[in-house]
Amino acid sequence: MKTIEGIIPVMLTPFTEKNEIDYKGLENLIDWYIDNGADALFAVCQSSEMLFLSLEERVSLSQFVVDYTAGRIPVISSGHISPTIEDQIIELNAMAKTGVDALVLVSNRLDPHNEGTAVFLRHLNTLMEALPADMPLGLYECPAPYRRLLTDEEIQFCAHSGRFVVLKDVSCDLETVTRRVQLVEGSPFSIINANAAIAYEAMQKGSKGFSGVFTNFHPDLYNWLYHHASEAPEYAQQLSWFLSLSAVTETLGYPKNAKVFHQRLGTFKSTHSRVTDEDVLEKFWGLSVILEQIAASAQWHRQQIKRLD
Repeated sequence: MKTIEGIIPVMLTPFTEKNEIDYKGLENLIDWYIDNGADALFAVCQSSEMLFLSLEERVSLSQFVVDYTAGRIPVISSGHISPTIEDQIIELNAMAKTGVDALVLVSNRLDPHNEGTAVFLRHLNTLMEALPADMPLGLYECPAPYRRLLTDEEIQFCAHSGRFVVLKDVSCDLETVTRRVQLVEGSPFSIINANAAIAYEAMQKGSKGFSGVFTNFHPDLYNWLYHHASEAPEYAQQLSWFLSLSAVTETLGYPKNAKVFHQRLGTFKSTHSRVTDEDVLEKFWGLSVILEQIAASAQWHRQQIKRLD
């Protein structure tokens, strides 16, 4: 099994104005992620608008990312959205066939009514038996339709199974991340924090990288923080504060604001999103200026890193 760790962008899905996946734009986006420090790619996740994609689109999207990435870095995918276990088996087996390096299960789909560990483990075992035994697995505490955090018992079960390689941790709590890192010690199960506010501290406590939404804005800065912070810890703290504060912009129309950002970069043409039809620049006064400030500040930090090198 490949090790899944480092900076793992939660990929956007570019669409055309006709509401179709923009595969040329997706090529540009994949190259941008890789050129800007991605250690792996998380295709077909919530940022990809997976809840608004058909199964055919989810499979096609995952397959395209795997094929175009062509082994440059690992690719993981989820697309785990169906309400019934029977449909989940169908969709997950279809996703597994796309050649991903790990297939990511969504925690709330394993316990859709939040009934507890017994239900979670029963559904998890059913899926594990139905999926290819050699398929590395991951878990994702996706906030939609509800945020279902894993218990310590569930994490230990996954770690001891030997089949799980990554958890996208959405606890947003440093103490929880630290405890989880200790629970999986000695196993192939990597705990990867997704909360920008604790990104640096979580890395120091053993989080194996970062997989939050602002990997769509400046993954290279997170890459430096993860791989090189020990070389300049005082600067790393300053950088971590910028990353934390800029990530607050997630509340201003994400993922569409990220698409506006990439439209300005020239990555793809349309900001069309299936999540929202709203004009986020009109709805959120000042967003346009904030995006410009984030881009300019990120460039300033890149200059500081170049001086450190």
